[in-house]
Amino acid sequence: MAERAVSWTRTARRDLHAIVGYIAEDNLENAFAVLDRLQARAETLSDNAQRGRVVPELRAIDVYQYRELIEKPWRIVYRIERDAVLIMAVLDGRRDLRSVLLERLVRV
Repeated sequence: MAERAVSWTRTARRDLHAIVGYIAEDNLENAFAVLDRLQARAETLSDNAQRGRVVPELRAIDVYQYRELIEKPWRIVYRIERDAVLIMAVLDGRRDLRSVLLERLVRV
């Protein structure tokens, strides 16, 4: 199986920055640990991108191109390209995905 480069979209980088910034308000060391965990988990997609599941909320509306890896409590949402894996978002798994998507669409 060919390795793919793992790239972060601007939106996903903003998500990561917001997560780390929020945690850093209480514990800087923990914030860096979470950053390392999320980046390391995403990087594992380079050699086995298919292993994540199709995002269930999107599958329910026949959207299959987005997959996710869970790094509790976060959901790393990504799309597989020919030579790359694009990290699209990092979302709090405790939130309703439909609400998050609606919020993002309204913000745009």
